[in-house]
Amino acid sequence: MEGFQLMVKNFVSGLSTYAADTMIPFMCFVFGLGLVMRLVIWFTVKREEWFAKEYEKRVNYVVENEEMSHFSDSFYVSVKKLLEKTYYEVFELRGIMKRRDPDYVTSLSDRVFLIQHGCALLVRDTLKQIRFLKHSDESSKKLHPIVVNVFRNNPCFSKVFGIFPSNKYNDLLNLLPGMFIIGGIFGTFLGIMKGLPELGAMNLGDVGETQETMKQFLTKISFSMGTSIIGIILSVITSIFNTVFSPEKVFVNTVDRFENSMDLLWNRSKNNDLPKDIPDFDMHKDPVEAIAEEALNREIAKSQTTTKPLSKTERDLESKNAS
Repeated sequence: MEGFQLMVKNFVSGLSTYAADTMIPFMCFVFGLGLVMRLVIWFTVKREEWFAKEYEKRVNYVVENEEMSHFSDSFYVSVKKLLEKTYYEVFELRGIMKRRDPDYVTSLSDRVFLIQHGCALLVRDTLKQIRFLKHSDESSKKLHPIVVNVFRNNPCFSKVFGIFPSNKYNDLLNLLPGMFIIGGIFGTFLGIMKGLPELGAMNLGDVGETQETMKQFLTKISFSMGTSIIGIILSVITSIFNTVFSPEKVFVNTVDRFENSMDLLWNRSKNNDLPKDIPDFDMHKDPVEAIAEEALNREIAKSQTTTKPLSKTERDLESKNAS
């Protein structure tokens, strides 16, 4: 029993000796690291919202301008065309500009945050989830869990840099304001514990030594009280920062935007049939190449519809000229 008490005493003594002086620098380091991680997680989730906004713009434009006649009555086909249109167009301009760089492979943001790959996975997984929906009023209720599942299970957006799970780290960052307050109080108690032995060892008969010891003790107490003040300040700043850059709010807004766009297409479609000849989405296809191919097919179709067939007289005239 005495050995255990001695071990505890030595641990507390060592903790009060070393931790009291390093508590403020440690809290400041954690504070800076926490802000950086919060920004990185927020930016990662913000990329999902960016793609959902672009998709929402195109859906609203098609519906408001009554261009649904150009799309199939099938919900799946309409969603596929608009998702592919959104994906290819948002990366087309950047791809064209980067072609000027002969050493270009991918942009820095795409390389670090896997933005383009994440959006491609988002398109692929959405089409996979809605593929076998039965078109009815009851089936429309399944769109919300489908959208949540697609966004939540996207490895590029649910993990920071594709490695660290954002949900777990975000939960830890939400605990920082309370931890700073606890750390400040803890640092104050450690400072008091560090100064008490010197106070108990002072010689009351020596007035000068007593005054000097009390002066040093009060100085250490005031410094240790500063730990609590720093902890409160860091807690307030972190709470405000967490509120402004809240990944949860961005995620909810993203899901709402994407789901509303899907609902709009669902209500305007008549079925969810899958044509046999419809190609699968190629997530590795270059957006610039895809846009160019689509433009070429559109021009070919336009020329075929505008070209009038020759009359019998014109055909006879051409045959005579040829002979």
